[in-house]
Amino acid sequence: MTDRPAGRRPIPSDPAVQGATERPMMLELVLLQMQARGRDPARADEIGQLGFMQWLGGLPGGCDYAAAARAALLRLDAGVPDSPTLASFRGLLAASLAMPPRPLGLSLPVPRRRGGARARRQPS
Repeated sequence: MTDRPAGRRPIPSDPAVQGATERPMMLELVLLQMQARGRDPARADEIGQLGFMQWLGGLPGGCDYAAAARAALLRLDAGVPDSPTLASFRGLLAASLAMPPRPLGLSLPVPRRRGGARARRQPS
């Protein structure tokens, strides 16, 4: 048995959690990963969707989603170099704020082989 009382835990009233605007590190990590992997224009939508899902999963519970999405859009507009991957991410953020809300067509990328040992042995 535990010594803690039964019941729900209160949602923190910390302003950083409420707007998730004081937690920019997750957004920066997602942007860096998308810039590093976003070289293939054919996979830009897949990588943008993965970045959106990673950013969404990194938001704290109980935060104000609309404020966090607006803060992410402002960060994207403030000097991040444009690429097809980041354009896909930006489009998903904007679509998630659109009213009336509707489901986003998010899916995981199709698994694909990258060449393995044969690709490493072939001269470039």
